[in-house]
Amino acid sequence: MSRHFLRAAALAAALLPAAWAAAAPLSLERAVDLAVERSQTARSARAGATSAAEMARAAGQRPDPMLAFGVDNLPATGGNRFSTNAEDMTMKRIGLSQEWVSADKRAAREGVATAMHRREAAMEPIAAADARLQTALAYVEAYFAAEAWKLATLDEQHAREALEAGKGRLATVSGNSAEVLALAGALGSAEDESAAMQQQQATAATSLQRWIGVSTDELAEPRLAGAPNQDEFVGGHPLVIARQRDIEVARQDADATRLNRRPTWRYEVSYGQRVGRPDLVSFGVSIPLPVAPADRQDRETAAKLAMVDKAEADLAESQRAAAAEYAALAGDARRLQERIDRYQGAVLTPLGQRTQATLAAYRSNQAGLAMVFEARHAEVDAQRKLLGLQRDWAKARAQLVFKPVSQRAAQRAAQGAAP
Repeated sequence: MSRHFLRAAALAAALLPAAWAAAAPLSLERAVDLAVERSQTARSARAGATSAAEMARAAGQRPDPMLAFGVDNLPATGGNRFSTNAEDMTMKRIGLSQEWVSADKRAAREGVATAMHRREAAMEPIAAADARLQTALAYVEAYFAAEAWKLATLDEQHAREALEAGKGRLATVSGNSAEVLALAGALGSAEDESAAMQQQQATAATSLQRWIGVSTDELAEPRLAGAPNQDEFVGGHPLVIARQRDIEVARQDADATRLNRRPTWRYEVSYGQRVGRPDLVSFGVSIPLPVAPADRQDRETAAKLAMVDKAEADLAESQRAAAAEYAALAGDARRLQERIDRYQGAVLTPLGQRTQATLAAYRSNQAGLAMVFEARHAEVDAQRKLLGLQRDWAKARAQLVFKPVSQRAAQRAAQGAAP
């Protein structure tokens, strides 16, 4: 066996898995992973969390000291105006001042910044969950649009076969021109319906490509994981998680505002130099005087506490809305599944039997081509309606599965990443 043949065989064996992978249909799991990887909203949330983390690190630090320098008591008139050596009172001065923020105030400010960081950090899993949900809905729409197009193409094929058979029977005694004309009209309608389904499939595929970034010729049947229970759905609902973070920020902000009743002192020290006279040292303390705390500081604290109450009310309302959303989606999914089961047994099965009976009657010259096409068309039309029910069920199920943030991500969002 030649070396070139062995090399070609090895290359072919190496390329087979890649070719198979390229031809494999895209799965729902892979589609949502692609969407999260390329989500710019998640990237924006990560950047916001990084920014908030940096702010949290700086929030607990003391303010920078201030350097002051100048000339005091400089003559402004007379022959020695603007001279630094003419007057004994003229003094060159340099000094430092420092605002002394207490440790509890700095801790409160850091607590506010940390709470804001946790709120921003929660936005990343929320953005990822939204990308997964939107991708899953687009995937379901694209998959069932493709299946509907296949059924429309099958109906068109049935109409074309019936028309060709009808034209062939015109030369025989059993031929019927009226039947052929009816079949020609049915073919035109089937072709138009197939074109409409193709257009819907192309639109749905474009919507899916917007999320995953690649085009695909074939989609695998969507397989949805088990849906969470109501508590898991409500606890992982994006709006509920966001409202929980809002409460934390509001509470920390109220605590920091309450501490502002105690004024922050400022310490100053300076050194003055005079010509021909002793140098001077000055020091002092500046203390803000809250002359009307009931009209200012207390009102600011009351305003922040009202924001806490508002955030708590928003959370309670969000939890109610999430519970109602879960009940509606779970109810829709359950009723749609019941309709699917009933439709398959009560509609599709009899229509399939009708098609077989009509074909048998046609073979024994007891039924015409129009009856055969009508039976086939009714069966295909029923299958398309079943697809619509299955699509609606899959969309309701996808919202139950992908709407909440994953449990692990929700816990991480609840705790917040350490800044």
